[in-house]
Amino acid sequence: MAVPRHHMAKGKQLRRRSHLALVGKSLSKCSHCGKSIMPHQVCKFCGFYKGREVLNVIAKQLAKREKRMQAQQ
Repeated sequence: MAVPRHHMAKGKQLRRRSHLALVGKSLSKCSHCGKSIMPHQVCKFCGFYKGREVLNVIAKQLAKREKRMQAQQ
């Protein structure tokens, strides 16, 4: 079993851990719909990135709905 060689003072221990604090996510607004999104990511609500449509969100939702309907039958 490992045994610490020296007693570490509480202050030194806390100073060492000062860099372990959690940092909140930085969010930016979508230029098309205005929702909060992660920067440099495609907006999952409207499918736009840098002012142009990258994903067709409506078609994706319709395909998902059709797949769900076929699974129920």
